[in-house]
Amino acid sequence: MAGTLDFDTVTARGLVKAYGPTRALAGVDVKLGPGQVTVLEGPNGSGKSTLLGLLALLVRQTRGTIHYGKHDANDASAALRARIGVLAHAAMIYPDLSGRESLRLFAALHGTADVDARLESLLERFEIGTFVDRPARTYSRGQLQRVALARALLHSPRLLLLDEPSTGLDVTSVERLARAVEEERENGTIIVLVTHDEPLADRLANVRVRLERGRVVSNSANEVTP
Repeated sequence: MAGTLDFDTVTARGLVKAYGPTRALAGVDVKLGPGQVTVLEGPNGSGKSTLLGLLALLVRQTRGTIHYGKHDANDASAALRARIGVLAHAAMIYPDLSGRESLRLFAALHGTADVDARLESLLERFEIGTFVDRPARTYSRGQLQRVALARALLHSPRLLLLDEPSTGLDVTSVERLARAVEEERENGTIIVLVTHDEPLADRLANVRVRLERGRVVSNSANEVTP
């Protein structure tokens, strides 16, 4: 069963991603470990979102390898996608469905076991029960992102990828997001965060990787204050 595939590390070596003559990534090496948040930093166009897309198996590299534990991305991509959660600025929630309907749809796509119990747990965790049965087009930005966070965690992913998740959120919503990431880290999830929110990066980063022009220019551990 695809959902049973597991891994403790994600290792990328020599990643190149070219779009015609343009290299979005030009030979990236990075290793991601369990129970840590790796923050990807760098100016716009440095390759952060491209790297996240490769790790999410949404696009394929031009050269290089990505291994999820012992599993090669090219050999087990369908099974690996079932172990990856993605949260971006775009919520990826259908506007004319209720939040509950969208969550049930994603649960079916992932083959999530014990759906009712899992949904109730997430509704309580992110306090979305009061609006989850309304059409998503009626949600505020914060409400939409809370449902999107529940969607990203619905199938208990091993790897959680976050692309500018705090954009447009108020202080309360950013705090809720930060606590959720901290809880996932405590559970041993492998987490990658792309953000321009420096206070959020300072709070969450165990490792900071800086990209410039598609290359890693620094990779350093960061002390996280509990």
